[in-house]
Amino acid sequence: MNYEELKDKRIAVLLSGGVDSSVVLYELVQHGLKPDCFYIKIGPEEKEEWDCNSEEDLEMATSVARRFGCTLEVIDCHEDYWNKVTNYTMEKVKAGFTPNPDVMCNRLIKFGAFHDKRGHDYDFIATGHYAQTRVIEGKKWLCTSPDPVKDQTDFLAQIYDWQLKKAIFPIGHYAKNEVREIAEREHLINARRKDSQGICFLGNIDYNEYVRRYLGEKVGDVIELETGKKIGQHKGLWFHTIGQRKGLGFGGGPWFVVKKDMEANVLFVSHGYDPETAYKKTFKVHDLHWLTEVPAQAKNQQTTMGEAIPQNWVAVTFKIRHTPDFHKGYLEPIDTTTITHETKSVRVHSAEKIHGVAPGQFCVVYDEEHQRCFGSAEITL
Repeated sequence: MNYEELKDKRIAVLLSGGVDSSVVLYELVQHGLKPDCFYIKIGPEEKEEWDCNSEEDLEMATSVARRFGCTLEVIDCHEDYWNKVTNYTMEKVKAGFTPNPDVMCNRLIKFGAFHDKRGHDYDFIATGHYAQTRVIEGKKWLCTSPDPVKDQTDFLAQIYDWQLKKAIFPIGHYAKNEVREIAEREHLINARRKDSQGICFLGNIDYNEYVRRYLGEKVGDVIELETGKKIGQHKGLWFHTIGQRKGLGFGGGPWFVVKKDMEANVLFVSHGYDPETAYKKTFKVHDLHWLTEVPAQAKNQQTTMGEAIPQNWVAVTFKIRHTPDFHKGYLEPIDTTTITHETKSVRVHSAEKIHGVAPGQFCVVYDEEHQRCFGSAEITL
């Protein structure tokens, strides 16, 4: 990051109370910058029902801001979160999809609602994401972190291009252990605080409880895929995801979720991890959201087996879930002849079979070196 370019710029830091955003503030101050700090309040109001760390988070954020002589303002985005992100999540899970609330939180809250309320007064918004930005030929790109385990570009791939232009990630070039070392060396109050778990930064809210709070339960049969035998009942298809193994609670396992019939309210499971139906090499995505540019076609494309690839296919790497692994594959345009910014649907051809591809997940697209992120789209199958 070129800190000289940030001189005389107004910078807002989103302090969550965790170690990552605290080291972001340290980095900026160490380079002679004086940012303003903001704590985004989105936690639920029903404190007796939900286990939430918001009070402790705010205390930590207040302490860190005071340590570096910066102001801290609380921005209430509670209604924005529960009206936008929660509604998005519940609509998707009710329809049998596998949404990612964290992805939409970045787009709609951290770089959305906050910007509308206060962020518009600032040139840049700094967060503790493990991601990087680079300017290549005059265009700003979202790029991966050197820490493959913590890389969070997949959570940022739905932000708008104007949001990317204002975003900076001061710790994106570090690995997680390096951030911890800086925090401990500087004796930050939260240096050894555990990373938050659960949805976005809503404390320790359990996902199933989050879903049950809004959709309740809907009991249905659980059927073994291969035999058609009923092995039990589920409390709602929205509590289960394709590829799930843990938390099923049926004897004679292990069992794996391989299919959901929303109309009949039936959950299909399999004894083995490897039934053919659990894997896919080809799937469709829609509502493509491009960031800086679309991926370019390569000349004389060939697969590892040597066969030619159609000229309008594009070689990429991609992810379908938050893991360190990138898959190699190709994008085939569906609604356009070639891939352009107007292309909204493509067929993804993976070089290898992938387990647990589920509608509603985001397929995040990168260049072949998995360094630049092109954007993402929702899997439809």
